[in-house]
Amino acid sequence: MTSLLLQITTTPADTTAALAEGAEAADTSVSLLDLAINGGWAMYPLALLSLAAIYIFVERYLTLKKAAQNPEGFNDRIKNMVLAGDINGAKMLCAQANTPISRMISKGVSRIGSPLKNIETSIENVGKIEISRLERNLSALATIAGAAPMLGFLGTVTGMIGAFIAIAQAEGSVSPKLLSSGIYEAMVTTATGLIIGLPAYVGYNYLVSKIDSIVHSMEYSSIEFLDLLQEPQL
Repeated sequence: MTSLLLQITTTPADTTAALAEGAEAADTSVSLLDLAINGGWAMYPLALLSLAAIYIFVERYLTLKKAAQNPEGFNDRIKNMVLAGDINGAKMLCAQANTPISRMISKGVSRIGSPLKNIETSIENVGKIEISRLERNLSALATIAGAAPMLGFLGTVTGMIGAFIAIAQAEGSVSPKLLSSGIYEAMVTTATGLIIGLPAYVGYNYLVSKIDSIVHSMEYSSIEFLDLLQEPQL
């Protein structure tokens, strides 16, 4: 009976201790902001890389979206105008469209009357310039996709070195808190680098696929235009 009473009387104390331990565990949780602050020097260049990656992707996405918007029936209207001899109207239509395809066709229209080989060469030259514009800053995005994880790993290595130096300087027994805090702070940079690098890599490949689609449309339109110029000779 006495033991039963002791168990009853000690239960609230045990419960209070358990709640205190739970509260202490909750207090020791680390927020993302704390992790970013404790990540060390590598977090600053990683933050700059993340901002650059976001800017490049959004800017290229909007540019490619506009470049892919070819007016409906553009090729047919150009064909009808050229066959009717309305060269100025075809040039105005190309200027209004203001897309990579229209700029290529505009160059071809302005060369009508020249040998077909010269027209083809002028269209190809404009096409090369347009493709270069479409691919602008893509190499920088690819660099960020590869550099961010490596920079994060470098921050982890330097952080681990600092943690082991602190352990070596701690004479006597090493505190588990000192060891664990140094390791998790060092690992933050690797995780951050991967978080930046993986979306940048996916975004880069997505933009490349969009450019390939636009280039295919440019090639199709240029071939169709050159075939149009040869129709009267058939």
